[in-house]
Amino acid sequence: VFLGNGPSGICLSYLLSGYIPYFKRDSIHPHPILQRKLEEAPDVSVLDQDLEYLSEGLEGRSHSPVALLFDTLQRPDTDFGGTAESVLTWWHETNRAVPHLVLGRNAPGGAWHSIEGSMITLSRGEWMGLPDLPFKDWLKQKRRGLRNNRATAEDIAQYYQHYVVKKGLQKNFRCGTVVTSVRKVSAESISNHAQKDLQENSDSLWNFNERSTEVFQVDGFFKTVKGDKEPFSIYAENVVLATGTYDSPTWLGVKGENLSYVHHQLSALEEAVRNNNIDIMSDPVLIVGAGLTAADAILFAHHCNIPVIHVFRRRVSDPGLIFNQLPKMMYPEYHKVHQMMKEQSAACAGPYDCYVSLPEHHVLSFGKDKKCIFQDKNGYQKAYKISMALVLTGSNPNLSFLPNNGIDLAMDSDQPVNPKRNPIDVDPFTYECTQEKGLYALGPLAGDNFVRFVQGGALAVASSLLKKVNKNPP
Repeated sequence: VFLGNGPSGICLSYLLSGYIPYFKRDSIHPHPILQRKLEEAPDVSVLDQDLEYLSEGLEGRSHSPVALLFDTLQRPDTDFGGTAESVLTWWHETNRAVPHLVLGRNAPGGAWHSIEGSMITLSRGEWMGLPDLPFKDWLKQKRRGLRNNRATAEDIAQYYQHYVVKKGLQKNFRCGTVVTSVRKVSAESISNHAQKDLQENSDSLWNFNERSTEVFQVDGFFKTVKGDKEPFSIYAENVVLATGTYDSPTWLGVKGENLSYVHHQLSALEEAVRNNNIDIMSDPVLIVGAGLTAADAILFAHHCNIPVIHVFRRRVSDPGLIFNQLPKMMYPEYHKVHQMMKEQSAACAGPYDCYVSLPEHHVLSFGKDKKCIFQDKNGYQKAYKISMALVLTGSNPNLSFLPNNGIDLAMDSDQPVNPKRNPIDVDPFTYECTQEKGLYALGPLAGDNFVRFVQGGALAVASSLLKKVNKNPP
């Protein structure tokens, strides 16, 4: 059972549906050592080879060796601007399919359906694609091209839905599900009648390995068309956590943050503009944060001529600021926001109307009268009257369905799971949780935050599960 139907869950479903990657004969990989390793066993699928051996020595923009391996097999020279074809060929070996269910709240694509459709992705369009169906080929069928090599969130969401249909994976997906609990139970304690849920398409899912004394019980409910909630319980030997990190926006933890004009999602600004609740004559909108979501909010407000006060803790020149890590040519709109942050501080008026930047400031409180109080690095306080506030300082995964919110699974088991600072502790070549056998974590939960790199985790999990269920070739 997989929890989460975003790109991680879709990719793993593809691999477990019997789609097996092999090294394409006569193809040449630009990495000579990897090429030599691939030529050693051309008839053995990549899933059945030693992933640690294959990925040894690879370098790139991910800390995960398997993520780098799968990425470079699919896009051999993409980091150097090249367009070399994948060195993989895919065979559909139905006898190697592993029965599974993918549970998700939304349609396949996960959080991509919750993002404003016109937003442009940070990653290049071709990096958003899944195995054996290049994103740019799909886009060509729609007679569309990539803007600056990048795609819109709406395109991505549609592509992921199309992928599931095109690859015949729909039977594994259950959308409109909410999981409320995952816990280990004794296999003997499961009565036969409790196994009928969801069984109609997945008979073999319930034939437990005789050796397993404990299984996972996954409880939750379906949201029906009528809006009712139908409870379910599923039992599985292995559970994959692929729920991403979009669930719970980070709060500042200051007084008044729960007032109705303080929001934690960009969609609140879009809705306020759509409903004409704010416009060019309104008091400024406060945007807190210096990441890409905050930048998207500033660009949106700027486009609508809505005045903005922008508060963030870092210096504008801080190398840790995401804007200082992005190439200007590829990300002109984010470069523009960075320029505004530099040139339009409250201390000196700059060329941009309707925008004020307050670097090295933090929010002290939100008042009922919509007055917000900030403090700068020297302890001086300022008050501004605002129309609404958007606190866009990141988000955390919601793992409330796990015992102790999943904290025991994290690298630092005293702190909540966080994709950047404290991911779930997994084996780098199987992605199985080190603290809980049979439980796997993928994507941001395991520290892989980009679509191009979550797929290596899916390869690792599929390789591990195929060994467990003994669906290996002779």
